[in-house]
Amino acid sequence: MLIPLLKTYLAPYKRSIAALVVLQFVATAASLYLPRLNADIIDNGVTRGDTDYIVSTGMWMLGVSLVQIVCSVAAVLIGAKAAMGAGRDLRKSILHRVGTFSAREVGQFGAPSLITRNTNDVQQVQLLIVMGFTILVMAPIMCIGGVVMALREDIGLAWILLIAVPGLAISMGLIVVRMVPGFRSMQIRIDAVNRVLREQITGIRVVRAFVRERFEIDRFAVANDSLTDAALRVGRLMALMFPTVMLISNVTSVAVIWFGGHAINDGTMEIGSLTALLSYIMLILMSVMMASFIAMMVPRASVCADRISEVLATESSVVLPAAPKAFVTTPGRVELRNAEFSFPGAQFPVLSGVDLVAEPGKVTAIIGGTGSGKTTLINLIPRLIDVTAGQIMVGGVDIRELDIDILRSEIGLIPQKPYLFSGTIATNLRYGKSDATDEELWEALEIAQGADFVRKMPDGLETAVAQGGTTVSGGQRQRLAIARALVRRPSIYLFDDSFSALDLTTDANLRGALKPVMKDACMIVVAQRVSTIVDADQILVLDDGRPVGLGTHEDLVITCPTYAEIVDSQHAVAAS
Repeated sequence: MLIPLLKTYLAPYKRSIAALVVLQFVATAASLYLPRLNADIIDNGVTRGDTDYIVSTGMWMLGVSLVQIVCSVAAVLIGAKAAMGAGRDLRKSILHRVGTFSAREVGQFGAPSLITRNTNDVQQVQLLIVMGFTILVMAPIMCIGGVVMALREDIGLAWILLIAVPGLAISMGLIVVRMVPGFRSMQIRIDAVNRVLREQITGIRVVRAFVRERFEIDRFAVANDSLTDAALRVGRLMALMFPTVMLISNVTSVAVIWFGGHAINDGTMEIGSLTALLSYIMLILMSVMMASFIAMMVPRASVCADRISEVLATESSVVLPAAPKAFVTTPGRVELRNAEFSFPGAQFPVLSGVDLVAEPGKVTAIIGGTGSGKTTLINLIPRLIDVTAGQIMVGGVDIRELDIDILRSEIGLIPQKPYLFSGTIATNLRYGKSDATDEELWEALEIAQGADFVRKMPDGLETAVAQGGTTVSGGQRQRLAIARALVRRPSIYLFDDSFSALDLTTDANLRGALKPVMKDACMIVVAQRVSTIVDADQILVLDDGRPVGLGTHEDLVITCPTYAEIVDSQHAVAAS
């Protein structure tokens, strides 16, 4: 997949690449011309004592060297710019593709692997492009040109090249072929190290609470040692490359000097020609070595390209409509018709047989035991995942026919685990409505019962927030997430167990403040506490992914054993 990937992302830089090839050709031609000029100085200047010839030819050599330097520098600059541009475009494409993924695809790859693919993997491909522009373009020109120039000096020693060049190429090829599996293993183990490190940083409080520091250190050491072992295996192969090159180069030089010395003694060769021939042979071998150096990078870049292409080739299970509808007929209405969701290859569906109508101005609650499918149901409505059977209507339109941006603009989702971005409280609240005024932010905070603690902060709305919202408490983070959704003023609110971190008083005050806001909006609440949903217009009870009751609190206590059991268990806990 490396070649198709390079073709795609280097296509916009065709002109730059063409200019680079021309510059590299001129620079390489200049470097090949210098040994010939040096030979002329020795044969026609030094041996004859002609100082004027030495000076004039030396000045000519300086001019050629200047051309070589200018062209080489320009080629490197152009190549680096094209490589950086291609890397930028590649990272952008990966990010865009991942942005279209549903929760299913994100879970399939895993966050650590996706991060590695968009950073380390792209960097390896980008490095190959840079080195390829710098070396790979020059190497074949230098090798072919060096052979031609060497043969012009003395065709009688061509047999040395016929042995040395293929010998070096075969040696390098054997080493590189053995490095491919090693690089593939390294990338997989980098993923493992990233995964373990991410888990440990995210769960540091849990690790400390359970005094598991030593266990986590050992777990990281296993992943780290595994990566180290893979890197060492590749490193040992890499360590063979330069000694092999030096051995062949030195043996070749000795052979040229030996047989060239005899030719000079016989009068069939000039000293300058021998010097030039040595230079050309070294240039040829250096070009093969540089090509081998690039070949050494190709396996790892190829593995990385495969991993990148895997992401780019993965289509989201949430398929966008070919001709999306750009409006809803009845804003704020949500209807589920025999909705079902199953993970690929699962024996039983996570959610099945759900029929529900949530009307504007009314509160619909969802309750059930752990693993009953409550969060899955909430995630189906904004198409974070797609139903595998049945139908979901939002605003009177099937969500699979509705423009996904229009769909999600109708919805304010407060997830089970609220997440705040690095920035300020104001930037987080404006996430769904960038032009919201400070008055709108404070109004949302008042409703979400968050205005008091924000006012107590030293900078108010401009108080800095760390990534993930770790600088505020869990309850404050949850109230800020609720306020963020309120600022947007959508027609549908999805509260996914969003009151669990609040005390009962704050919970009651928040629900009371929400009533005026929700008079024209649909409110769907997932809750664990019965007290949170006791006043809901309708309550859907889920058990093992299937609906087992639908009605008001008073009706369900009588007609639904599962709901009655939940109520009794919570009353018993409260009483104790």
